[in-house]
Amino acid sequence: MYANSREISTAQTGPHERLVELVQRHRDAPFRKPVTVPSQQAFDEALARWDGRAPILLDAGCGVGWSSLRLARENPEHFVLGVDQSADRLARGKPGEMPDNLVFARADLVDFWRLLHAAGIRLDQHWLLYPNPWPKIGQLHKRWHGSPVFPTLLALGGTLECRSNWRIYIEELALAIGVLTGRAPDPEAFEAPDPLTPFERKYRDSGQALYRLRTQIA
Repeated sequence: MYANSREISTAQTGPHERLVELVQRHRDAPFRKPVTVPSQQAFDEALARWDGRAPILLDAGCGVGWSSLRLARENPEHFVLGVDQSADRLARGKPGEMPDNLVFARADLVDFWRLLHAAGIRLDQHWLLYPNPWPKIGQLHKRWHGSPVFPTLLALGGTLECRSNWRIYIEELALAIGVLTGRAPDPEAFEAPDPLTPFERKYRDSGQALYRLRTQIA
């Protein structure tokens, strides 16, 4: 069956009790993991297509890239980067022609975010569509807001929009943003009449609630 996506199963009933402590620790400790050679090459090749002037829109963890295509077509004045670590997902068929303002890059997002920051690049739009929720209590450090890269992710600025089918993920993200910026944005439930990704369509058609957070990062 198609619309048979299961609800997220977790023992958490609200934001993780260690989230604030973890975000503060990552804020105060430099992240020194070396950048991999493949990620550096992918970054260099992708940014070579940028004219240095167009505002950058990053579709982080773009999966099969349908969202990147939509975002590029709807934002023709932007340079759109669709980044995912899976060659298989990036290689899958996509509807319509490839817009001239879109580049896909196969790279580790942890590396790609840090390379953007090291190059002094700020984003205009930053999309995180249905990131892996890692819903077990012991998996907090695997969620983006629990990762050492999270302060760098926010330092890229721009309008950040994250969507998830797990309410707690969005609530935790808002809390983590508040720790680092002093202002926690308000999450909201929403409907998706025109889904951006195959996952969004499947979650919606399975009757699951959808949540998002949209905020301007200074």
